[in-house]
Amino acid sequence: MAGKYRITKCPACGSVDLEIARFRCTQCGTIVEGAFVLSRLANLPEDHLRFVEVFLRCRGNIKEVERELGISYPTVRSRLDRVVHALGYTDGSVPEKRKEILQALEQQEIEPEEAVRALRELGQ
Repeated sequence: MAGKYRITKCPACGSVDLEIARFRCTQCGTIVEGAFVLSRLANLPEDHLRFVEVFLRCRGNIKEVERELGISYPTVRSRLDRVVHALGYTDGSVPEKRKEILQALEQQEIEPEEAVRALRELGQ
């Protein structure tokens, strides 16, 4: 189905507090009106949504996400952190992130150079 991109901001005032007021069935034309809210995922910007789709398609395997997007481990982690933050969830603490990086290194999910780079980014 060729559809229109969703609107995430009010074109008049710029507010992001939009609600869906009307649905129409493409098969029979039935219209349902009301005040419907979007899920947290639906409110993500397009670039975050594309990342989430790749992440889910790869079943959360960061190495697969790296390969598919052609980006490094620290970049995948950074994008994932931005999505988590955009969804309103709290980010993990620095010690927790450090532990995750070291676990990924131990399980050979990342190369030592990538681990060093990710650990240095945590220190900044």
